[in-house]
Amino acid sequence: MAERGSLKDRVLQYVKDRFGTEANFPWSDGSQNVVLRHGTNGKWYGIIMEVPRDRLGLEGNGKADVLNLRPGPTMTGSLIGQPGILPAYHMNKENWVSVLLDGTVDMDTIELLLEISYDGTRPGRRRGKAREKPAIHQWLIPANPAYYDLRKGFAENRVLTWKQSSNISVGDTVYIYEAAPVSAVTYKCRAVEVDIPREYSDKNVRMKKTMRIELLHTFGEGRLGREFLQKYGVNTVRGPRGIPNSLLRAMERAEEEEDGDRV
Repeated sequence: MAERGSLKDRVLQYVKDRFGTEANFPWSDGSQNVVLRHGTNGKWYGIIMEVPRDRLGLEGNGKADVLNLRPGPTMTGSLIGQPGILPAYHMNKENWVSVLLDGTVDMDTIELLLEISYDGTRPGRRRGKAREKPAIHQWLIPANPAYYDLRKGFAENRVLTWKQSSNISVGDTVYIYEAAPVSAVTYKCRAVEVDIPREYSDKNVRMKKTMRIELLHTFGEGRLGREFLQKYGVNTVRGPRGIPNSLLRAMERAEEEEDGDRV
C-alpha cells in the first residue's frame, strides 16, 4: 500500500498541473478536507476527505483518505464493487463514488476518473438536458459468448452491429472482453457508426440503440485474460467503461508484439 497521504499529494499535484485547480479548504473548523472546483464555474468535481473507516464499511480503526468523484450514472454502477471504489460518502450515490487513496486504486485509474469528473462538470451541463459524452475515447465493453459467437461473426463480416449502452462516438476504440469461459479481451475494434435506434428485448438482452464496430485486431487466445487485467486494476467488466492508461499501454504493446510475430 502507498504511504498515507502520498496519493493525496499526487492527486493535488495532478489537478494543479492538468486543470489549474488550487486546493480549496472551505470549512472553518480546521478540517483538512479539500474541495476541487472547476476553474470556469466553480462547481465541485472532486472532494478529498478523511472519513472514519467504520463509516465506509471498512475494517480497522482510524480514518481513511477518500477522493469523491462524479463519473455520472452511466459509469457509477460498473465502478462500484471494484477494489478501492465505494458508494459515495456524503454525496449522491447515483452520480458519485468514493475512491480510496490507500494504493488500492492505481494513479492511472484515478487520473482517468478525474478527467471524467472534471469534464462532467464543465459549463453547459444542465439538468434536463441530454448528457454529453465524457472524455473517453478507448472503451472496454463486455460480451457473453453464450449469447453470441464473436469468432464466427467476425469471420463472416469485419463490421458487426452491436448493442450500444454508453456515449461512444464514431472513431472511438472499443476493446471487447468476453466473459467465461473465454474470460479475456479478444478483439480491438473501431466504432464506425453510433446511436442507431434499435428497440429489442428478450430474456438475455435489452437494447434501445446499437452501433457498428469494425474489427482492427484479434488477440491471441488467453493473452489478455483476467489475471492480465487484474494487474492493471480491472477486476470486472460488467458494462462499458474507460480504460486505465497503464492497461491501455499494455494492450497496445501486446498488439504490437503480435503484429511483429506475424511479419
